[in-house]
Amino acid sequence: MVIVFNKTMMTAWRLVARACSAINRRSSVPSHVYCTSVALSGSRSFSTGTAVRKDFFKGADVESYVKDFREKARAINPGSDWHPLHLTPGLPPERTDILIVGGGVVGWSIAYWLKKKERIRDGVRVLVVEKDPTYSQASTVLSAGGIRQQFSMPENIHLSMASADFMRNINEHLSVLNEDPVDLQFNHSGYLFLASENGAEIMEENYRIQRSAGAKVTLLSPTQLKEKFPWMNTEEVVLASYGLENEGWFDPWTLLNAFRRKAMSMGVFQCFGEVTGFKYRTHSMMTEDGDLVDLTRIRYVNVRMPNSLEYQPVECAIVVNAAGANAGEVAKLAGIGSGPQDTIGAIPVPVEPRKRFIYVLHCPDGPGLDAPFVIDYSGVYFRREGLGGNYITGMSPEEEEEPATTDLEVDHEFFQEKIWPHLANRVPAFEKLKVTSAWAGYYDYNTFDQNGILGLHPLVNNMYFATGFSGHGLQQSPAAGRALAELILDGGFRTLDLSALGFQRILSNRPALERNIV
Repeated sequence: MVIVFNKTMMTAWRLVARACSAINRRSSVPSHVYCTSVALSGSRSFSTGTAVRKDFFKGADVESYVKDFREKARAINPGSDWHPLHLTPGLPPERTDILIVGGGVVGWSIAYWLKKKERIRDGVRVLVVEKDPTYSQASTVLSAGGIRQQFSMPENIHLSMASADFMRNINEHLSVLNEDPVDLQFNHSGYLFLASENGAEIMEENYRIQRSAGAKVTLLSPTQLKEKFPWMNTEEVVLASYGLENEGWFDPWTLLNAFRRKAMSMGVFQCFGEVTGFKYRTHSMMTEDGDLVDLTRIRYVNVRMPNSLEYQPVECAIVVNAAGANAGEVAKLAGIGSGPQDTIGAIPVPVEPRKRFIYVLHCPDGPGLDAPFVIDYSGVYFRREGLGGNYITGMSPEEEEEPATTDLEVDHEFFQEKIWPHLANRVPAFEKLKVTSAWAGYYDYNTFDQNGILGLHPLVNNMYFATGFSGHGLQQSPAAGRALAELILDGGFRTLDLSALGFQRILSNRPALERNIV
C-alpha cells in the first residue's frame, strides 16, 4: 500500500518515528517487538512493520509522548484538526480537578462559577459529564421555565432574587466574544398565587417573610383582583399574592446553552457519557458516641460512553453530584445509604425522580398580555405561552396518585379529569379550549423537605451535592451554582448563607419545609 504525503504530514510522521524510537529505547519490551516503523524516502511509502504486543507500552510514559505528538502536529499545521495519533472521540480526559455529574443548568452554572472564581487562569480543571447528548429527557428543557420569589423560606427567596438579578444582566456575565448576545425572552409578568379561606393565613405569613427578605410582593383582595384581572372568576378566592418584579418566565434552553457556551469558552471540558461507578478508598473511625462509621474518598469516576460498553476512568479530586432526578442513584454508587442499619451511613440521599405533565392549550378568547403566571389554590397553574392565545398548564398530583417514572408518556386523562375543571372554573374562557400538544418531564423531588441540598456529604469527603430542588432548580441555578463554587473554592458560603440547605438537617432529621411548592 502506498500513501502520498504532503510536506506537513511528512514532518508529523517523522515526529512519530522519532518518538516511537524513543519509546522503544526507554521501554522494557524485547528487541523483536518494536514500534511502527516509518519510511519517508523518495517513494514516500511506509511499512507498518510487525504486530505490536499488547504489553508494548508497559513501562513507557505513553501519555506524555502522545501529548507531545499532538502539540507538535498542531504547531506544524495550525488551523487543521489532523493528528498523527487519534484518541477515541468523545472520551473524557483521564484526569481532572473537579468532575461534575450532570450537564443540566445547575451543573453548567457550577462549572461557570468555578472558572469565574479561579485565581489563576486554567488553575482549576473542570469536567462536566452529561448522559443525554440530545437533552431530550433533561429536566431543564422540559420545565415550565418560571421564576419567582414567593417562597416561605428566606434561603429560597434570596436564591431566586439573586438569580433574577443575574438573568436581568445576563450578558454582563455570560456573553462570549464574537457570539450573539443572550436573549432569555424573559417575560416579567409576575406570579399570582390565589388562596382560599384555608390558605389565607399561611399566605399572609409567607408575605411577611418575603417582604422582610426584600422581595417586591403585594397582597390583593378579591375586589382588587377582579379589577386588575377582569377575565378571572374570583369566587372563593379570599386573598391573592402578586409579584411586582423579578418574577415571570423565560426560555430554559437558552439559559442552559448560555451557561454551557460561556463555561466552555473559559476552558471547561464537556463529555457525553454516563457515570456508572466510583473507585474509592474507605477507612473506619469511631464517633464521640461510640459509633463506627466509614469515611470514603473518591479517587476515580467511571464514565461509560453513549451506546457503548467502553468506559473511561477519570481521576479527580472533587466530585459534584448535580445529577438532578438521578442524584440519589448516583449517590448509591459511592456507597451512600448502604451503611449499617441505624447509623448515618444508612441514610440515603432523599432525592428521586417525579414525573410531571405539561399541556399546551389554545384558547383565542383567553387572557391577554396582562396574564401572569397563575397558581390556583387547587394546585393548577397556567401561564401564557407566546402570543396568539396559547398557554401551558399543569398540576402536581396527590402523593398516592404519583405516576410511574419508567417512561415519559403523557396521561391525557389527567388533564381532562384533574386540570380542566379547575381551569374552566377560574377562567370562564377556558371552557372552550383545545389541547394542541403535551410533554412530560422529570424533576428532582426531595422527599425529605422539598428543598435543595447544597453541600458536602459528611461521609464522602470529596462529593458535593447540588440537587433536590423539587421543581425550582432552574430558576435558582445561577445563585446555587455560585454558592457551591464558593463552598468548594473558598471553603464556605460567602454571598448567601445557605447552611440551612446542607446535609446536617437530613442526618439530624430536622426538615426545613418549604410551604410554597408548585
